Amino acid sequence: MTTEAQRPLTERLAEKIVGFDKSQATKPALKAARTAIIDTVGVTLAGMPEPCSQILLKTPGVATAPGSSLIFGTDRRTSALDATFINGTASHALDYDDFSGALGGHQSVPLVPALFALAEERKLGGQKLLLAYIIGVEVEIRLARAVHNHHYDKGWHPTATLGVFGAAAAVSHLLGFDKEKTATALAIAASHAAGLKANFGTMVKPLHIGTCGRAGLLSALLAEQGFTANRGVFEHHQGFLKVYNGDGTYDVERAFANWADPLEIANETIGLKQFPCCGSTHAAIIMMQAVRNEEGVKAEDVAKIELLPHGRRLRHTNTPDPQTNLQAKFSVQYACARMLLDGAVRLKDFEGDAHLEPEIQRLLKITEARPHPDMADDAELQWGAEVIVTLKDGRKVSRRVENMVGRGGANPMSTDELWEKFDDCARRILPRDQIAPLFERLETIDSVTEMGQVTRLLSVSPLHDAKRSAAPIKFAPRNEQEPEETTWVP
Repeated sequence: MTTEAQRPLTERLAEKIVGFDKSQATKPALKAARTAIIDTVGVTLAGMPEPCSQILLKTPGVATAPGSSLIFGTDRRTSALDATFINGTASHALDYDDFSGALGGHQSVPLVPALFALAEERKLGGQKLLLAYIIGVEVEIRLARAVHNHHYDKGWHPTATLGVFGAAAAVSHLLGFDKEKTATALAIAASHAAGLKANFGTMVKPLHIGTCGRAGLLSALLAEQGFTANRGVFEHHQGFLKVYNGDGTYDVERAFANWADPLEIANETIGLKQFPCCGSTHAAIIMMQAVRNEEGVKAEDVAKIELLPHGRRLRHTNTPDPQTNLQAKFSVQYACARMLLDGAVRLKDFEGDAHLEPEIQRLLKITEARPHPDMADDAELQWGAEVIVTLKDGRKVSRRVENMVGRGGANPMSTDELWEKFDDCARRILPRDQIAPLFERLETIDSVTEMGQVTRLLSVSPLHDAKRSAAPIKFAPRNEQEPEETTWVP
């Protein structure tokens, strides 16, 4: 008799995917999913003008297939596969998308572009898309729990190598597949898993996302048409687990322990990036924000700045004199100086010669960064930081946090903060009068009967001048209460 542990992983996952419904989607999970989708749409818009996205748009044969799926921030429509490829690449172009510590990567970007593209093409609604997104995240992170940390340390980019399964799972759920088709889609996806960390720091890293999202979508579409695959592809002696990990480096049962209890999307290891720079600078930035806002400190009154993050955070962010915009993204000194000066850290602060502004240069010269002596290399405090500001009159002001993990879980971004980020991202490419309506539509995505109602707000006329949207706009976001319950489409 075959035990549960002996059954093919694709079939066990398929049962979980097909069995997932509204009754398992808790309020915290639904709220987290809405937030993640808003955030992902925003960073995709911000990434569309980036060189990697623009090169894809100019490459012969890419995005030329006829279709009804929108390439975000343009007036171009193409096949769902090509739209997923372009939008997926753009979504990670700035590395500004949300992340999961358990995944060791970014859980939303393999899913959202594929779901939007297919939902628009098939005229599906936001309710189905939201559930499909949640189960896609569950599959990605559950697989990560089975194969990490060896998978990550070996050199694979888990956002891509595991995201392809999340995309296949999400699309299978969106289309209402049975267990057999879902298992086949996952088996097909296994042969698409790819992404090497050696290409981090190049345009190939965001390309991984466009490729894996497209591959996950393609896997599901092939399964829908009757394509075949080996459902034992994970366990096979030349299959995913042994090839991508190796004997003794994985535990499949970790993927199923306490399944969906709680759902991974509501897990505290998930966070959003509030600022468009290295996440290891964020705790210090927020402490500088507190010094500025709560103590009324002005940049011109400051004589000395001391930044004391955890040692692990400082190893790759100690860049006292950034010479390029990329270096500025990995400079805790620059990020904190910018927050002190402007009260915000925005995308424009990493463009042009922003890091060479005279007052920024003065602040950099009086800034000292060193590992926090109390936090040392204590893993429990690895996301902590302290900021000490000495004023010209001799007074000292400081703020400290011991464990700020992103902005998710126990410390989520407020609606105001989410709006500020979304607006900053969207106005790189959208007309100003579309941004607030788009945000509001995404907040209530459950009530969207066809995703075309959303994507038309993502479309841009070729006559639009993105520079006109450069200034931030005021918007009174909805309150923090949960949206009213809507009728779910079965």
